[in-house]
Amino acid sequence: MRVYVLLAAVLFLSACSSHKTSPDTTISGKASWYGARHHGKQTASGERFNQHALTAAHRSLAFGTRVKVTNTLNNKSVTVRVNDRGPYSKGRVIDLSRAAANKIDMINSGVVPVRVHVLGK
Repeated sequence: MRVYVLLAAVLFLSACSSHKTSPDTTISGKASWYGARHHGKQTASGERFNQHALTAAHRSLAFGTRVKVTNTLNNKSVTVRVNDRGPYSKGRVIDLSRAAANKIDMINSGVVPVRVHVLGK
């Protein structure tokens, strides 16, 4: 019985650990964007959100990590810096600032399929 409890505890703790990624990691999924409603509010990193800056929110990448986000519908890319946590909607891998979303032509659609390539700090 103790073995099962120990195994369950190890599995639980490993699931709680933050996702480790290194440069040259590529993640595919959906991206959304956020803008005016959050402009000027404090991000999880402590800095103020600026919808005009090329920034993003990611659940586990370290603050300051630069990533290249490519809209797979039109192959347009933008490089952003992670400074916030999110997205909190299921199935999304990254939230972009309005400026970043504009660069890859996703403002009107709101959510698009993307490839996120980790560049490093």
